[in-house]
Amino acid sequence: MFNKKSDSGFMNPIPGITMKTISWGDRTLMTEFRLSRGSVLPMHSHPHEQTGYLVSGHITLTIGAEAFDTRPGDSWCVPSGIEHRADIHEDSVAVEVFSPVREDYLPEK
Repeated sequence: MFNKKSDSGFMNPIPGITMKTISWGDRTLMTEFRLSRGSVLPMHSHPHEQTGYLVSGHITLTIGAEAFDTRPGDSWCVPSGIEHRADIHEDSVAVEVFSPVREDYLPEK
């Protein structure tokens, strides 16, 4: 599967956060997140392992009881079932991979 860059297809799951699934296969799914300064992704968990990379901006990512000050080039892994949240300090872009595939993130056909 190949996908060309496009600014269409983004969803707004919560205020200040837009996301788009940019590629997926049988076992993984990759999503681009555009995060607005001052927004918060509240504490949550899910059964998917989640690895991420901060492309631009500045966020504080809390995984379990640990908070990480992340800057461009930093990466992370959120284990399955662990609570996590993000506080957005600057407009930011992150790319994250989920395994197994998040069915709720698949584009509508």
